[in-house]
Amino acid sequence: MVKTPDALLKELKAGKYAPVYFLHGEETYHIDNLTDYIEKNALSPAEQGFNQVMLYGRDTDIHSILNQARRFPMMASRQVVIVKELQQMQDWGKAEAQELLRHYLEKPQPTTVLVLNYKYKSIAKNTKVYKALDKHAVVVESRKIYDNQVGSWVTTYLNERNFKIEPAALALLVEAIGADLGKLHQELDKLLLNQDSQQAITAAIIEKNVGISRDFNVFEFQKALAEKNALKIEQIIRYWAANPKKQPLIPTISLLYNFFAKTLVAYDQKDRSDTALSNALKVNPYFLKDYKLMMRNYSMGKMLKVIEFLRQADLQSKGVIPGGHSEADILRELSVKMLSL
Repeated sequence: MVKTPDALLKELKAGKYAPVYFLHGEETYHIDNLTDYIEKNALSPAEQGFNQVMLYGRDTDIHSILNQARRFPMMASRQVVIVKELQQMQDWGKAEAQELLRHYLEKPQPTTVLVLNYKYKSIAKNTKVYKALDKHAVVVESRKIYDNQVGSWVTTYLNERNFKIEPAALALLVEAIGADLGKLHQELDKLLLNQDSQQAITAAIIEKNVGISRDFNVFEFQKALAEKNALKIEQIIRYWAANPKKQPLIPTISLLYNFFAKTLVAYDQKDRSDTALSNALKVNPYFLKDYKLMMRNYSMGKMLKVIEFLRQADLQSKGVIPGGHSEADILRELSVKMLSL
């Protein structure tokens, strides 16, 4: 039976456990979150010592997993067997292993809670093993969310904990971290440790606690490029050169590429109202001013050249083609090319 992550978590919190769970998909956050809840709550601390087994795909095989699953609990009503990184199990792709799992699914040990984690991708739904899982187990597919869904996820996450966030702060957080739910969860939990629930989270709080410098972050750099502010560009490059861990080059180029690529999308929009552009670019309206500034200072033809400059910088950063001697040199070369357009 297929369930959503939220639906399953609600059942678990109500104390309802099934004999087999299969958690799979690209987004690891829900897989880890659900597994962590079962690990900590399916058994009492006293029961866990004898009745909770943790296995890892790279170190086990299907026979070991099923032998553990068929054991009876000791002085408890159930046992828990958790298999992490099932996709690394060498015999997972073999017909024999999947056939053995199918037979177990048809008649699972009722006093065992077997949790199978298959991370970073989803298994094919037209296979015999998936159909058996769908019929006899609880299946959760953890899909990556789209960029335009991240803001809603963050808002919901905070509301459930009685916290509020200002639109500018939300936009800054989402733009900085993106759709990585695991990283968002980590940053939000760290942020809330010292946050008063009576005070809304502001952009200044995000900048201070998430490690985004107000004056020298990648968003200020792309804004300086957009407005062709040579002085600000050089100030930021020097700051990054002195603090290389603040803004590594390869992810910086990736973020810049996303910004300029979205600007290209904006050129194609007949309706350039804030609402239409926000929907087309899948960005918070708070950041639209930067895209509009770029469009004023760079024609579409120039923007295509910028994309090519970024590709060259990316290859230089990875050592594929010769370039500057340092990350700062590569950024300076990129900036000079753009400013000359």
